Amino acid sequence: MGNDWNIGKKKGQGLRKESEKALLVGVISRNQTAEQVAEYLDELEFLAETAGATTIDRVVQKLDHPDKRTFVGKGKLEEIKIMIELKEIDLIIFDDDLTGKQTNILEEELKRKIVDRSSLILDIFASRAQTAQAKTQVELAQMQYLLPRLRGLWTHLERQRGGIGMRGPGEQEIETDRRIVRDKISLLKKKLEKIDQQNVTQRKNRGQLIRVALVGYTNVGKSTLMNTLSKSEVFAENKLFATLDTTVRKVVFGAMPFLLSDTVGFIRKLPHHLVESFKSTLDEVRESDIIMHVVDMSHPFFEDQMKTVRETLLDLDAAEKPTLIVLNKIDKYREENFDKYLEEETQAQLLEALEKRVKEEFQANTVIISAKQRENLDVLRQTMTEMIEGQYNVRYPYQTKYW
Repeated sequence: MGNDWNIGKKKGQGLRKESEKALLVGVISRNQTAEQVAEYLDELEFLAETAGATTIDRVVQKLDHPDKRTFVGKGKLEEIKIMIELKEIDLIIFDDDLTGKQTNILEEELKRKIVDRSSLILDIFASRAQTAQAKTQVELAQMQYLLPRLRGLWTHLERQRGGIGMRGPGEQEIETDRRIVRDKISLLKKKLEKIDQQNVTQRKNRGQLIRVALVGYTNVGKSTLMNTLSKSEVFAENKLFATLDTTVRKVVFGAMPFLLSDTVGFIRKLPHHLVESFKSTLDEVRESDIIMHVVDMSHPFFEDQMKTVRETLLDLDAAEKPTLIVLNKIDKYREENFDKYLEEETQAQLLEALEKRVKEEFQANTVIISAKQRENLDVLRQTMTEMIEGQYNVRYPYQTKYW
């Protein structure tokens, strides 16, 4: 059974034909705990839901390293076969990347569609891309994902392969397809370079305003905060990767103007080729004067998410910029962590201790808010004003400013 690749097809033709029944598969390796893998699979379930699938069950196996052929062991593979029949599973989603050979063997063994984490994220990106730039970036990432997997996907040529060097028409056809994919990658890169030049021109035309870039893990409330601060209507939804295209708005606090940009959310195990493809979009982050790192403080592993964002910023050479950490969703945090009879003074002390710990660990200004409930926004605005004014003073040291 060959893979149903969706390269270059129209939006909505990925997993969203109807709600497919999915089984999630994860592996607990030496460097991971059962709790961490459970949290990873929770995130994978959210990804599956965003793509249009319904998670029916999940399977986890402890292994020193994944099996080279089937990723999971023989016994677990038999268990998955039984679950497929009993629960009428349509789709198997693995929380790690699979090789073309592994995907192929698994599809032959299980007789179901196999999707790994990267192809699932690419599917979501393909459905969310709206502008020419986003669509080109997603297509480039898809092609880069496909290229190393071509050999493993060519099952219909098995009988045509020869001996040692596997000479013959089958191998020639694979090489032809590789050349087509490489040419397509080259073409897409040239197209992106042209779009990048247009974006550079646009950024130059914005004058000398201070730029603030909203960054953070996906689904932490960046777009909601963008709407609140800029009084605009940026698309916001409780799904992963609701925002793919960078949105820039001019905001004025008092008489002080600045530019606020909303960017694509980061995620753990984000495919490397996806980061590479979206680096042009993330130029807004690289060229910003201030980073506003938005965090979902109600998430049980929010500090791990913060570290993922920091690692991505390091990759973008943007980790040393002045940073404001915004611990968002304080309303949800209270619901999940505080007893309703806990005194307000005690709650305030606990929140203050949390804020102090984050500030010291990440060496950045920190504010606790709720963008949705508009709580503590005055504190956020005051802190932002001070940071932006400081940047203006650095940029224009010999000019008197009347903000």
